[in-house]
Amino acid sequence: MKLFYVPGVCSLSPHIALREAGLKFELDQVDRKTKISNAGVDYLALNPKGYVPALQLDDGNVLTEGAAMVQYIADLAPEKKLAPASGTLERYRLNEWLIYIATEIHKGFSPLFSATDETRPPLLARQAGKFEFLNSKLAGKQYLMGDQFTVADGYLYTVLTWMPRVGMDLAKWPNLKAFFDRVEARPAVQAALAAEKS
Repeated sequence: MKLFYVPGVCSLSPHIALREAGLKFELDQVDRKTKISNAGVDYLALNPKGYVPALQLDDGNVLTEGAAMVQYIADLAPEKKLAPASGTLERYRLNEWLIYIATEIHKGFSPLFSATDETRPPLLARQAGKFEFLNSKLAGKQYLMGDQFTVADGYLYTVLTWMPRVGMDLAKWPNLKAFFDRVEARPAVQAALAAEKS
């Protein structure tokens, strides 16, 4: 498998999942401007959506949405328990988290990256309300679904890394901050962060 990525964006989530799963994979960094990867792949031909991540499977198929990608990765290594078994209620609970993170937290950051002094305060307030919700849900828990790390945790960690870029302080939400620190300390997460810096 090959993961197409850009450092500092949401492609970190499947990168973390691949390392947590212990799967063999290659990384190929995509240039944001030219859309050509380090290996010379025309990224727009591979993924006409134009944004990362994309996961090219060994048979040539390509997955392009992070939430689908991380579930696929989790299902390749069921013994790692990165996702509950398909068809169980707990799997749908994982889907709830992945969808919430994608549509509310992840997409809530997008307008903040280009906000003006006038538009920023209401956007920050809206995002802060979501962090209040997450903070309450993490009370007494190690991870979103309890004591077991799942691919949803890697995704939430990824989007939380953007908080300093928009002027938000994670310390305002102690359960969320403890979660962030716990996830960041995981060896797979440290390995993914180091690989994307090199």
